[in-house]
Amino acid sequence: MFDDISSKYDFLNHFLSFGIDRVWRKKLVSLLGQRKPVTVLDVATGTGDLAIAIAALKPEKITGIDISAKMLEIGRQKLIEKGLNKLITLQQADAEKIPFSDNSFDAITVAFGVRNYEHLELGLTEMSRVLRPGGVMLILEFSHPESFPMKQLYAIYSRYIIPLTGRLISGNTTAYSYLPESVAAFPSGKNFLDILQKVGLKNTRQLSLSMGIASIYMAEK
Repeated sequence: MFDDISSKYDFLNHFLSFGIDRVWRKKLVSLLGQRKPVTVLDVATGTGDLAIAIAALKPEKITGIDISAKMLEIGRQKLIEKGLNKLITLQQADAEKIPFSDNSFDAITVAFGVRNYEHLELGLTEMSRVLRPGGVMLILEFSHPESFPMKQLYAIYSRYIIPLTGRLISGNTTAYSYLPESVAAFPSGKNFLDILQKVGLKNTRQLSLSMGIASIYMAEK
């Protein structure tokens, strides 16, 4: 599915979020910068938007992994255009079978990816495994607005506008119906914090963004 929509993925991300997704990524990068990481792993990196944003922190090495070969192809071209192909390496890998040794990275990030894991706890356990002791994990993901009127507006927008617009622009009849369905099924908020703790992470916390449309989850090993 992600291979099929790869050519329109970046445009639709920014278009459907009215550009707010860039603001959310910048907030994650700001939080990550407080930890001054040397090595960073960006899981479900897609076309590399978050990895590219993290480059502003000037770590020694950023590695991005994703299961979609075509998304990575676009990401590598973006790195060449921005002169970041030496700092950032993108490679194809499954988030539930991360091909790195234990305790390899100072920080691990994910933007809008964990809800796509086939086995959520397994993916989080793998991320924890390759995170060094004392390292930080930051996860940016859609959540469920609870307050009026955002709850009602977001429900209408995600149920009707996103699938229709995504289908018209991408040509894929299912991908942008999958998006609101996956968001609705994702265990956001306290439920997700509980899962982070279950896989052995500590100091878990949630930062709500844009009246609850998205959240940044933070945890330490």
